[in-house]
Amino acid sequence: MNLPYLEQFSLTGKTVLVTGAARDIGLEIARAMAGSGAHVILNGRNAGTLASAVQGLTAQGLSASALAFDVTDKAAVKDAFARIAGEHAGLDVLVNNAGVRNRKPLLDFSDDDIAAMLETNLIAGYTLSREAARLMVPNKRGRLITVTSIAGRIARSGDAVYTGAKAGLTGMMRALAAEYGPLGITSNAIAPGGVATEANAAAIADPRVNAHFATRTPLGRWAQPAEIAGAAVFLASNAASYVNGHVLYVDGGMSIAM
Repeated sequence: MNLPYLEQFSLTGKTVLVTGAARDIGLEIARAMAGSGAHVILNGRNAGTLASAVQGLTAQGLSASALAFDVTDKAAVKDAFARIAGEHAGLDVLVNNAGVRNRKPLLDFSDDDIAAMLETNLIAGYTLSREAARLMVPNKRGRLITVTSIAGRIARSGDAVYTGAKAGLTGMMRALAAEYGPLGITSNAIAPGGVATEANAAAIADPRVNAHFATRTPLGRWAQPAEIAGAAVFLASNAASYVNGHVLYVDGGMSIAM
């Protein structure tokens, strides 16, 4: 007997780790995953902020827990995955979402500034994916989902380090798709366009920047963080069982418009 098709999107029984999940896109992805039946582990650096986010989800009857660590702390990352293995007997889905933004010309970046951006926005993607793969390979199944950006495909002045890091994540995602696909683990990316997040608050408040985005994006507006979450649920679900090495642009059409 065939199951109703919408059940292909169910994540019941899955364990999901979402990094950078205390607010904005990460929190909405966590909410959507939990709403689809998964137990979601929310990661962030601030334990208090993270606890508040988890409390909000559990108050909605969703299954969620907190795991506070800095994604750039290699020892903390290994400890976190050891804890996940011990408490949840494995991991089904990793969402690499944690990131930082520092918009300024390259000449204004110190070496330390560049290193800090790359540690969070690129290198952490490798270390987290590696540790997730350690838990997924024995079961020959899993989903690696990386939140990149429209900036990984197109560039604008004054954003070179972020753009390079996001392009690097796209390359990493495709390489992992080739490496782990034969083991039943898919690797895909979500590339948001302009999203009304806390990090973009200043840009949204600037009438000139706001007008530019309205003109540049065919849908004529910024996305709300929750509008990115559906793509993550799809890529984590059985409905995406043959999707591997793909970048799903959730950008209102910005990437295809002139």
